[in-house]
Amino acid sequence: MVGALHTDGGGSTRFRRAWRALIAVAAAVVVALVGAAWSLVSRAIPPRTVWIATGPDGSDFAEFGRRYRELLATSGVDLKLVPTAGAVENLAKLQDPGSGVSVGFAVAGLSGGKETRGLESLGTVAYEPLWLFERADARKFADVATFRRISIPRGTRVSIGPEGSSTRAVALQLLTLFGVRGGDVELLALEPQQSVEQLLAGKIDAFTLVASWDSPLVRKLAASPQVALVSFARADAFVALNPYLTKLVLPRGVADLRADLPSSDVFLVAPKASLVIRSDLHPAVQYLLLQAASRVHSGPGIFHRPRTFPAAEAIDIPLSDEATRYYTSGRPLLQRYLPFWLWVLAERLLVLLVPVLTVAYPLARFGPGMWNSMMQRRIILLYGELKVLETELDARASGAATADLAQRLDALSARAGHLRVPLQHTWMLYTLKGHIRSVGDRIAMHG
Repeated sequence: MVGALHTDGGGSTRFRRAWRALIAVAAAVVVALVGAAWSLVSRAIPPRTVWIATGPDGSDFAEFGRRYRELLATSGVDLKLVPTAGAVENLAKLQDPGSGVSVGFAVAGLSGGKETRGLESLGTVAYEPLWLFERADARKFADVATFRRISIPRGTRVSIGPEGSSTRAVALQLLTLFGVRGGDVELLALEPQQSVEQLLAGKIDAFTLVASWDSPLVRKLAASPQVALVSFARADAFVALNPYLTKLVLPRGVADLRADLPSSDVFLVAPKASLVIRSDLHPAVQYLLLQAASRVHSGPGIFHRPRTFPAAEAIDIPLSDEATRYYTSGRPLLQRYLPFWLWVLAERLLVLLVPVLTVAYPLARFGPGMWNSMMQRRIILLYGELKVLETELDARASGAATADLAQRLDALSARAGHLRVPLQHTWMLYTLKGHIRSVGDRIAMHG
C-alpha cells in the first residue's frame, strides 16, 4: 500500500512538471512573439529619406527623378536627387553601400556581364534611343549606315558623351559594330549642349546622344535643317546581335511637317531604361516607386502605346519580389484604403497575426480544460492517499495500535486545509474534508 502511495505521488510530481513545462513553453512562445512583433514593427517603419541617382541636369533621368520626388512627397517620403553623369555612374553608386544611393536609373546592356549582386529591378520604364547627328553639309556616317561605304574617313571627330554616361557606353558598342576602330576617329567626351554648339560651328563632325524623343535637345536638332539625323539601315542586325536593343522608327516629317523633317523614315536602335534599386530597400518604398513609375511612364509616346511602361522586364538585373507581386496583383489591398504609414504597420501586424493565432487558439481552446483537470487531480490524489489509509485500517486487527495512521491522517488533513482550488471545485474539497473526518472517527473507534 505504501508503494501504491509512493507511485501515485510520483505521478503527481510528473504531472506538475509536465504542466510547468507547458507553461514555460507557452511563456517562451509569448516572449518570442512579442520580440518578433517588436522587430516587425521597428522594421515596418520605412525610411523617410531615400536617395536616387538620376543623371545630368536637363536629361530624361533628371526629369523622371523630379516627378518621382513630387509623387513620393505626398506619402511623406523625401526623395533626394543625386545628379550624375548618367546610367553607368548610377550603377556604380548603387553598388557602393557608402554612396547612400538606394535607387537609380539604368540602361539595358551596360552591365557588360559585371557582377550586379545586391541590385534588383522594378521594371523597365522607357525607351532611350541612340541618336546620331551630323552636319547636313558634310555627311560622313550616312553612307556607312546605308552600306554605300564601309569605313569612316580618318580624322572624323565624334562626341560620344562624358565618362559615366549611358550615351558613351551605348555609342562605343555601336561604333564597334560599325567597324570603327580607335585610330579611325577622334572620340570626344563633350556634354550634349557643348556638342551641339561645336557641331553647328563645324568643329566636330557628329555627336551621339541617348535620350527620349521628349528631350528638348533631340526635338530641336531633329527639326534643324543644319543637322542630319543618321538612320540605322541595319537596325535589325544590331538588334539581332544585341538583344537588349529595340528597333524604333521615327516617321518622316514628325519633327516638322511643313519642312518635311526628317525627309524619310529614320531607323533607330534603343535600349530600355530600368528603375534599379538596392535589394535592401524597404518594400513599402518599392511600392511607392512602382506607383510613381505607373503615373509617370504609363502614358503614350511616339514609340509606344499607353500602358507599355512600366513593364515587368528583367533585362540585366532580376525583378524584385515586390515588383513581381505588383505587376501580378496590383497594389496591396490595405494600401487602397489606408494611409501609407498605417498600411505599412497593418501589413506587418497581419504577418504576425498568423503565428499568434497558432499559439493562442489551442491555449484558449484547451488551456481551461487542462487547468480544471489539474485542479481536480490535486483533490483526487488526496482521495487516493485517504483510501490507502482506510485500506490499512481495515487490514489491522481490532484493538491494534493506530497512532501512526492517525498521524498520517492529520498530515493529510493539514494538506487538504492548505489546498487552494478554484471556486467551482470547492465542493469537492469540502467533501474530501468530510471524508477525512469520517476516517478519523473510524481510527479513533478502532483504537
